[in-house]
Amino acid sequence: MATVQELAAMVDGVLAGDGDRVVTALNDLERAGSEEITFLADHKLAAKAASCRAAALITSPSLAEQITLPASLAMILVADPYLAATRIQNFLLTTPFVATGVRPGALVGEDCVIPAEVSVAPGVVLGHRVRLGRRVRLEAGVVVGDDTVIGDDVVLHANVTVYPRSVIGNRVIVHGGSVLGSDGFGYATDQQGNHHKRLHLGIVRLEDDVEIGANCCIDRGTFGETLIRSGTKIDNLVQIGHNVVVGENTLIVAQAGIAGSTMLERQVVLSGQVALAGHLRIGSGAMVAAKSGVHSDLEPGAVVSGMPAIDHKKWLRASIAFGKLPDLVREVRELRRQVAALTSTEASNNKSGKESGDE
Repeated sequence: MATVQELAAMVDGVLAGDGDRVVTALNDLERAGSEEITFLADHKLAAKAASCRAAALITSPSLAEQITLPASLAMILVADPYLAATRIQNFLLTTPFVATGVRPGALVGEDCVIPAEVSVAPGVVLGHRVRLGRRVRLEAGVVVGDDTVIGDDVVLHANVTVYPRSVIGNRVIVHGGSVLGSDGFGYATDQQGNHHKRLHLGIVRLEDDVEIGANCCIDRGTFGETLIRSGTKIDNLVQIGHNVVVGENTLIVAQAGIAGSTMLERQVVLSGQVALAGHLRIGSGAMVAAKSGVHSDLEPGAVVSGMPAIDHKKWLRASIAFGKLPDLVREVRELRRQVAALTSTEASNNKSGKESGDE
């Protein structure tokens, strides 16, 4: 819990109203009670602020001019209410790490390095020579392969599988069911059409502050590393192939897939169900719209859509044109009918004129 004034200082906001009220949680505009703080980031919801029962409201100066608030409601004015609300909610929900140690029912291999400040649940399996950082939390069913290194303040949720020799940085979160370090999809096909598996000798490396959603698969390198750089956030059900490099602070949304050896520079955004072919280079700040297929390199800052992906504005114009195709087909058919009729009439006139001349 904290006072409104303390929270305003935390997000560099301007306080208007009673800053001494204590809040315990953040809630949405309609549900927030007298001991909670809420936020308004969308002008479409401004009318609901009049009936707000929260202790304080986080909003922007421009939105504050559009709303009427109860007299008891304090305001914290910031440039980005959504960001400020996120920071405040994270602060209010933070709980101290509780070190339970290695619980009975966990299986630990030989020569592991495990600090006292860890929480390893029953059903966890650690291979040989695993090194855990401080305040690591491994939930039930986690499997960590031999020679894996895990940094400080890492959380591996239930049933995460980490293959041998993987490297995980500090403050990484991996959600349930994800697999780090499985074999990449690599085969050599002989003249009879038989597929021969190509063994993968590399690893997966996650840098600091990476978050991986549920049921993701990140393949290890054929040689070298598959690398997810710091600050990257990956949604559920994402597939990342061998030797891919994902740049800093990249966002990858659900069901996206990246083929092997593609490199994403920093702050790339891949929307849902995007597919990237292999051996591409995606420039910094590029954005790919949902369900797009990318088959060639993208320049920094590019915004693309479609299958195959092209400039987003061009794709929008093409989409509008596509919607008009049925009308265009009808018009073409009518024009063909008219041309055929004119041609028939002209041919008939020519025949009649020729017959008259013969007479």
